[in-house]
Amino acid sequence: MEGFLVKDNPLLLPLNKEKTVYDGFISVQERDFRLRIELPADRKLTGARLHCCWQLKHLLRGFEHVVKQRLRRSADLIAFILELKTILEVNLKQLPEFCSVPQPQYYSQLIDEMETLGWSKLLFIDADFRTLKLKAEDSSGREHGLTVKLKSKHPTEAPECSANLPVPLVISWTPQSTLELLYNQFLLVLESLTKFWDVLDEIDNKTWILEPEKPSRSDTMRRIAIGTNVSIRVELDPRHPEMLPECCLLGAEHVVTPLRNKLNANMHLWNPDFSVFHNLRDVLEIEFPSPATHEKSSFSVECGICYAYRLEDAIPDQVCNDPRCGQPFHQACLYEWLRGLPSSRQSFSLLFGECPYCTKVVFFLSSDRRLHEASYGPL
Repeated sequence: MEGFLVKDNPLLLPLNKEKTVYDGFISVQERDFRLRIELPADRKLTGARLHCCWQLKHLLRGFEHVVKQRLRRSADLIAFILELKTILEVNLKQLPEFCSVPQPQYYSQLIDEMETLGWSKLLFIDADFRTLKLKAEDSSGREHGLTVKLKSKHPTEAPECSANLPVPLVISWTPQSTLELLYNQFLLVLESLTKFWDVLDEIDNKTWILEPEKPSRSDTMRRIAIGTNVSIRVELDPRHPEMLPECCLLGAEHVVTPLRNKLNANMHLWNPDFSVFHNLRDVLEIEFPSPATHEKSSFSVECGICYAYRLEDAIPDQVCNDPRCGQPFHQACLYEWLRGLPSSRQSFSLLFGECPYCTKVVFFLSSDRRLHEASYGPL
């Protein structure tokens, strides 16, 4: 029996002459698990004790009663080990995310890769040595992060990569690829987006940005303040940032209509050789309020219903069109207000009712899909 046991489990060895204590590893699906089996003096399995490493305990969680049953009923140690391996194989197939401790060559290969890449580029590595965060700079000196999740068997297997980018991160990989090659591909992606970030940085520095509150490098939209309760939302194409972006003017109609007419009439003046900020200023024939000349508080007018400026992630973008009023509201607040008025009227996706301030007619047209769909419900 001992010969078959050693043949099938060469890393599980007896620790005493009586062969009542076995310690070592069993291999299942190319993964090694540490265990220790203590047999009584008569070497019968009914009185045996099984000690497992934490990975093995985690994998067998919920199956402890099955393992104990197999331990009592198996004819000998070989039969029990075979039963145990069968249970582990089933569980491993059900838990593909389970990872065993990497082999020693994993760590040596990872160290070699980082030596070549440069330790100064490493921001973070987790306790399992599988998740790395690397830093990189584009040609304009902006710092970016790259998260790399390595596979368990070998650090040069195709990893999962993620970064804060406005486009999907696509990395080509071959068995000969290395972390350095991956990093260089990431630098090329950063370089292709440098112009896009240059455009947004200029807008951020020279205008008041209402949304997003804290722009990230993956954001492609900016809502720029033009005046009190008047703004323009621009959506840039990361691949062609110098081209005319999608534009949407927000505010009271008597203010927005002249600006919209200028935008349509002067669209032919858009020059890709100039910056987006420069083009928007020329096409709209305005000077944008800047941090150097205006306070942001003059554009951050609270909602006339809830008396707050920011409601979760939304800011007031519905405005009473009466020039003597011009009170802004959150979409959700105005929608609920109009829904509660007995005199409200609905026409397709438009909801009409009285302004809570001046009693003039205001209408609600939602850009929020959920509110837009809800506006078709009964009043």
